[in-house]
Amino acid sequence: MPAFLLLTVLTAVRILGRNRLRAGLTMLGIVIGVGAVIAMVSIGEGAKAAVSQRVASMGTNVIIVLPGATTAGGVRGGQGGAVTLTVADAMDLKKRVPLLRETGWAKRDVMQIVNGNRNWNGPVNGISPSYLTIRDWSFTSGGPFTQADVDAAARVALVGQTVVENLFDPGEEPVGAIIRIKNVPFRVIGVLAPKGQSAQGSDQDDIIFIPFSTAERKVFGTLFLGSVGAVFASTERVEDLSPAVVQMRETLRLRHRLQPDQDDDFTIRTQVDIGKVQEGTSETLTIMLFAIASVSLLVGGIGIMNILLVSVTERTREIGVRMAVGAKRRHILVQFLIEAMTLSLVGGCIGILFGVLGARLTTVIAGWPTIISGNTIAAAFVFSVAVGLFFGLYPANKASRLNPIDALRYE
Repeated sequence: MPAFLLLTVLTAVRILGRNRLRAGLTMLGIVIGVGAVIAMVSIGEGAKAAVSQRVASMGTNVIIVLPGATTAGGVRGGQGGAVTLTVADAMDLKKRVPLLRETGWAKRDVMQIVNGNRNWNGPVNGISPSYLTIRDWSFTSGGPFTQADVDAAARVALVGQTVVENLFDPGEEPVGAIIRIKNVPFRVIGVLAPKGQSAQGSDQDDIIFIPFSTAERKVFGTLFLGSVGAVFASTERVEDLSPAVVQMRETLRLRHRLQPDQDDDFTIRTQVDIGKVQEGTSETLTIMLFAIASVSLLVGGIGIMNILLVSVTERTREIGVRMAVGAKRRHILVQFLIEAMTLSLVGGCIGILFGVLGARLTTVIAGWPTIISGNTIAAAFVFSVAVGLFFGLYPANKASRLNPIDALRYE
């Protein structure tokens, strides 16, 4: 039996080699299909990994409380405008919820920042010192401000990498420089380490942090002293997030004197919640890209079936001769199936090379992250073989059912 299969494979290769152009054009559909599947799925997997990295950049086991009720779209991307959260809320949460490792708060506004003859419009955030700890924010130079700076409403600032690039000359040291925010001078005491894009796609490095008290009294002109744009908290373990959220909700409802029939006037989201929403979107994108690319494989399979039907017609007398000298139906069936699978196998191998190359070029040219996994390559290869087997079955079965006498008489 192995000798028969080897002979059959060699025969299939020889027959296909007689019509190289036709065989090449037939394989082209499989090549494009396999290449598209690998490239598209790699782009989707790269997008999922990028989302996971962005969610991780938020910090470790982070809980975000935003003022106002949950929007219809689910996760809210920005800090709310309603005045329903205060510094006192954040401090009380730290006291009443033992699962919380730390709480912090922030309020932001977009303002013009000036350094010499350069200026930049960017988000200015008034924060508590604990905010930096919750967000796991490190420094490339300098360091954070302290509670003493907050108590004194000190005019000190921390700047992100995007702000540095737009306000300072290349090679210029930002630490120690004086910048102006809303015409108020601030001394730069630290440069934040880069974090890249957030889970919502915004630039986390386009940021300036100043003490919350300074922002309230000297920059924002807040009407409601002590109101915050968001409260941030963190837990020691990811398992503590859900029970901590329950306790935080109970505490805030009690503080805000909400009746049982009243909705929350705040929204609580965890890092896990945001990650699930973003990963769900990426998963849908990956499935959609895979489905679109798979259409090319099906088109390639139809091409294989078409060329084999033509081959059966052209080789009718040959089939009749083989049957007359003792070939059985299964021999004819296997012969044409192997021809179909040879086309799909060779096309699949070439398609893998094009798919990997396409994914690499996408990363180099477009800058999109791509992840090429062995499972993706294996799945695309198996799928191409299955397509060849499925679409080759009908022509092979048709060839094996030919009547030997009628086949010998065929002109």
